[in-house]
Amino acid sequence: RPLYAVGGQDLGYLPGNESEKMGPWAQAVFDTLGALVSSEVVDEIIEMGGEAIANGDNVADWEGAQRMINTAIETFGDLHALVNNAGILRDRVLANMTEEEWDSVINVHLKGTFAPSRWAVAYWRERAKAGEPVSGRIVNTTSVSGIYGNPGQANYGAAKAGIAAFTNIVALEVARYGVTVNAVGPVALTRMTEGLGPAPETDEAREERAPHWIAPIVTWLCSDEAANVTGRVFEASGQTLAVAEGWVRGPSTTPIDDPTKIGPAVAELLASARPNSGMNGEPGGWPQTMLNS
Repeated sequence: RPLYAVGGQDLGYLPGNESEKMGPWAQAVFDTLGALVSSEVVDEIIEMGGEAIANGDNVADWEGAQRMINTAIETFGDLHALVNNAGILRDRVLANMTEEEWDSVINVHLKGTFAPSRWAVAYWRERAKAGEPVSGRIVNTTSVSGIYGNPGQANYGAAKAGIAAFTNIVALEVARYGVTVNAVGPVALTRMTEGLGPAPETDEAREERAPHWIAPIVTWLCSDEAANVTGRVFEASGQTLAVAEGWVRGPSTTPIDDPTKIGPAVAELLASARPNSGMNGEPGGWPQTMLNS
């Protein structure tokens, strides 16, 4: 079955992957603004006996996103899965961030997830309405920087948190069509993150952040085995594979209509509530510790 992917290399499809690990990626459209990267991934898949073509449209462009989806359908006759993985970084603390740095990150990540998804869902909906069997998959890319929070990344984190919410909501909308929507928060050294922070100094540290730890969960979520998994966010790295649990209602009390009584009530609620999770996914972990210093 054909698979359509955005930014495939950063998901772990790097030289040296064995052909038996390709699974449903045997037919693919890879889109990235880095034409050389797309060509390298396409060549690798073809060498392993698969079929693939490259596409250079902008994922955040409305008509470009439609062309990408149409390319997959016209080339392979169908669309099975969409992997939204386009991304850029423009890290800056809020007081120094420019409008362009905010807009560009939100555009690539958030609109670049929305636009291809919209056209893919429209295709699957029309097939479902026509009475044809549909088994569609969308896998989005979120980040622990968004679902947990990382200083210096308000633009990136907001976009990635938005993608997590988008995943949950769209999963509810498209279940009736036979489509699942999930997200993966990867921790890996990729073209986007290679200049972010100090580089791993040991082979073990580099292995923990190798992109190949991300590919298996993405591939599985695109498979028939994952037909009953939807609306979930997973973390993946060389250190863990985990389900990230979303916002839940914590301690509560009866409604209060007097602002002079809010303070003591909130203090009692916070005393019973878990602190926000740190970047390691643990309540009160770093950088949440900064709030207590």
